[in-house]
Amino acid sequence: MYLIVGLGNPGKKYARTKHNMGFDVIDCLVDGYRIPSSGTALKGMYGKGLIGGEKVLLVKPLTFMNASGECVRAFVDYYKVDPESKLVVVYDDISLEPGVIRVRGKGSAGGHNGIKSIIQHLGTQNFKRVRVGIGGKPPGWDLADFVLAPFSRADRVLADEGIERAAEAVRTLLEEGVDAAMNRFNGKAGG
Repeated sequence: MYLIVGLGNPGKKYARTKHNMGFDVIDCLVDGYRIPSSGTALKGMYGKGLIGGEKVLLVKPLTFMNASGECVRAFVDYYKVDPESKLVVVYDDISLEPGVIRVRGKGSAGGHNGIKSIIQHLGTQNFKRVRVGIGGKPPGWDLADFVLAPFSRADRVLADEGIERAAEAVRTLLEEGVDAAMNRFNGKAGG
């Protein structure tokens, strides 16, 4: 069973903000594969289903971004998921332009507090990731204000395309492996 975790912040206040791209990708997967909700437990909202013939748990942590590792650790432990082979984390990335995604098999936190928390709680950085670009912070903006703000109208269109592509990258990763997903999706925006 794969554990697919989308990072974000719970509550209407944060819906559709840049920092909630992970939540948005989970919602896209839920809708696309008709994954029923299983409710809330282990500090997260989750659903169980199938994607590409693989059993999956789709999770949105309810711990807020900076404590995402608490929820991820609880799901890893309860469902006995090997994080180095069966965990995929989806999250926003300011180093990528809106609509651009990047798949990786492992890596550092790269300054992302949600990933820092997961690495801290799991004791490993060797887990798969799908990063969704939100664009860089404009000069003079506070980083927290930037990531918690909605997209401009033009960037929202690109971000929505990125969400769709990220969901497709997750399916490819599950069906064909991380290398195939990296080859097909890394650094490309649009069709």
